Formats: sequence, structure tokens, C-alpha cells
Amino acid sequence: MEDDLRSEYDLKSLRVRKFGPERKSFGKTTIRLEPDVAEVFPNADAVNEALRFLIRVVQGNQVSALAKQPHNSSEGADKTS
Repeated sequence: MEDDLRSEYDLKSLRVRKFGPERKSFGKTTIRLEPDVAEVFPNADAVNEALRFLIRVVQGNQVSALAKQPHNSSEGADKTS
């Protein structure tokens, strides 16, 4: 197949425009926010920062909860007397 494009066309610098869910994502994950949530965040960086903070809080709470649980080795063991 012969290429009939002019040599001055630089196809490597073209940007791909994506519209609609049927388009290929090219490696990025797209999340659609509900309008009321989107009103709170000015951009994607703000959403990511908030979610990372929430992740740290949840993980910290899980570690705290595990540390507070008593570790009794006899729990659940059959007791025969």
C-alpha cells in the first residue's frame, strides 16, 4: 500500500479525541461523577487527593481496630471438662 500523505504531516503529534463510552480508553480509567459530587471538586487532582486521604483514614482505622482486639489463643477452642 502506498502512502499518499504529504511529508509535512506529522501524525505522531496528533491528539486523539475521545467521545462516548464506545471509544477506546488508551490505558486511562475514566470515572463518571454524579453532578452533586462533581460540584464539590474543581478537577481530577482534587478528587484523587480526597480519595487518597479517605484510603489512609480507612486503612488507619483497620489497623487501629486490629490492634484493639484481644488476641486470646483459647477463643474458639473446644472446652471439655
